Amino acid sequence: MAVDSPWPLLALVLGAAIVACASAAEEPFAVQRQRMVELQIKRRGVTEPAVLAAMDKVPRHLFVPPAERAEAYGDHPLPIGAGQTISQPYIVALMASLVEPGKDDRVLEIGTGSGYQAAVLAELAREVFSIEIVEPLGVRARKTLEELGYRNVEVRIGDGYKGWPDRAPFDAIVVTAAPPRVPEPLLAQLKVGGKLVVPVGDLVQTLVVYTKLRDGGFDRREIIPVRFVPMTGEVQKPPP
Repeated sequence: MAVDSPWPLLALVLGAAIVACASAAEEPFAVQRQRMVELQIKRRGVTEPAVLAAMDKVPRHLFVPPAERAEAYGDHPLPIGAGQTISQPYIVALMASLVEPGKDDRVLEIGTGSGYQAAVLAELAREVFSIEIVEPLGVRARKTLEELGYRNVEVRIGDGYKGWPDRAPFDAIVVTAAPPRVPEPLLAQLKVGGKLVVPVGDLVQTLVVYTKLRDGGFDRREIIPVRFVPMTGEVQKPPP
């Protein structure tokens, strides 16, 4: 008489236990994300439902070094190596809300960093193209995004000054490091009606939104004073 093997049932039990453990490990971070959205973002005036949902979904703690994980949802930037930082959660949400990406939009990001802003944008847009000048950061961000299943993000290593011409035009462009002046190639790669959000300046920086007009000009709107790491590469050369 045949006896059913206990191994399939054991495998199911072990699988369920692993999932339960993973869920238990994630729970504290989920609570921290909810508090982050409520206390740091909504209270400061970012209320777009899609942006709030993206900030509540993306696991910020997986985009910071293990030593910084306990502070991942704090109201401040964090170091990610190579002299770079992951921006304060509020600033990430604010920049995403300012460019207003739609589900069918294509977004260019200059300064991949940890990949966190790219992940938030990927929750909001159809495609995200991100450029990182520091190769180890770009490689790590690409790996993190792939492991989390973000198939609509493409990361390239290089200088973002000239943008990504063969993928242009873009519905939105987000710059996550501060140039002393706005790179003209980025403005040129915006669609009509598209928005570029960028922190501009050296010691004194301002978050600025440029909207491309039908006549080829731009509406320029200053938002708030900010403090970002400087954009490096060609943008630091003296203008001709």
